[in-house]
Amino acid sequence: MTGRELTLYSTEGCHLCEAAEALLGQVRAAQGDLQWQVVDIALDDVLFERYGWSIPVLRDRSGRELNWPFDGAQLREFLSAG
Repeated sequence: MTGRELTLYSTEGCHLCEAAEALLGQVRAAQGDLQWQVVDIALDDVLFERYGWSIPVLRDRSGRELNWPFDGAQLREFLSAG
């Protein structure tokens, strides 16, 4: 991957996670260098224990996390601070 890489902790059927991914898509459309992978926490007991009540959560390569709720401005600030 190139550009900024994120992990989106999510699970199937999570409407908030879908909203977060849509927001990521909007920021990528505007900035062009944003990539992410979606990790389903339901498939990993450790991740489920950690994120079960707080998804969606974005994590960057340095380990910083942005917890929901966030909007486009907060996402851009998170990305620029990294």
